[in-house]
Amino acid sequence: MSADDAWEEGIEGNFPIHRNVTKVLPEGTRVVSAESCGISAWTKTAKVSTILRDGSPKRYFLKCIVGKGARALVNGEFQSAIDIDAACPGLVPKAAGWGKYINGDVTVYFFIGDFHDIDLSTAPEPAGFAAKIAEMHSSTSSNGLFGYSVPTVIGIMERTVTWEASWAKSFTSQLQDVIGYDNETNGEWPELDAACRQLIDVVIPRLLGVLQSEGRQITPALVHGDLWERNVGIGMETGETIVFDPGCTYAHNEMEFGTWRCSWAYYFNSPVYMRMYQRSIEPSEPVEGFDDRNRIYSIHPYLTDSAGHPGSQSRQIAYNDILYLCEKYGPLDSLERYDPSKDISVTGAQIPFVMEQLG
Repeated sequence: MSADDAWEEGIEGNFPIHRNVTKVLPEGTRVVSAESCGISAWTKTAKVSTILRDGSPKRYFLKCIVGKGARALVNGEFQSAIDIDAACPGLVPKAAGWGKYINGDVTVYFFIGDFHDIDLSTAPEPAGFAAKIAEMHSSTSSNGLFGYSVPTVIGIMERTVTWEASWAKSFTSQLQDVIGYDNETNGEWPELDAACRQLIDVVIPRLLGVLQSEGRQITPALVHGDLWERNVGIGMETGETIVFDPGCTYAHNEMEFGTWRCSWAYYFNSPVYMRMYQRSIEPSEPVEGFDDRNRIYSIHPYLTDSAGHPGSQSRQIAYNDILYLCEKYGPLDSLERYDPSKDISVTGAQIPFVMEQLG
């Protein structure tokens, strides 16, 4: 029996465990059972019950994925979990390992880490949660640059990883990736493409370039990368907030909150969370640009959602937000006009929550 065909035998449950998974666990660990667990748009997941060498029980959460971005997702989540745990111990489940195995003619990549019983129905207490996010954001890159050590994934899209001294350049690279990803899925939209070009060529240098001009500086912050409600829960054993599914990068800390503006936000859109966070970390200078920066940072998750879920309203919302920013920072007569009636920050409209909306 080859290593690629080796499966653990004699375990209970409905989820087969390859021996390559067991190999990344502490030496002497014995798998007792594995059961399918949870719901995910992109992956198969399981709760794995084990007995450690010293006889104590230990539960793990296993995530398996195939196809585009699979390797980056599991490797990126592993490194992200390590970095978040170092910055703010206990905020994210501890990572145990990652790897791959062959199932028939399919390569499966996996991530495994500590299992927690998590309540997803309760909003985290704002002050304590915000303080932990600020603690995570206080961790910076060892080289002082924006980027990350390995590729990470948002939704199912792999981020381009390059180290940059300029935040405007780093964000432009990420945005260009997701624009291309959205076009691949939904087809080109000439009006959106024209607005995106103006956003990249004119708006980003003016809106984000100012963060590092005239003596201003911003420090690359460790951001979770996909911090929305379904990636945050309350640990049933401790009552403490736990975040999961990270896809980190070292970025402008305010980028973290773009998704809190999005149409699917249902408690992070409350201003109390941002107010509590700003007790620890104040808005970057110029402060008056904060809301516009929040708007531009929301375009990335909107287009990611549009690419992952064709036909969603996210593409139209992103387009209208881009028009708003172009009119304010780079007017161009050839572009369509921003429509306040389509702006959820004006109307207060919210798209009903759907479990599969994001990865």
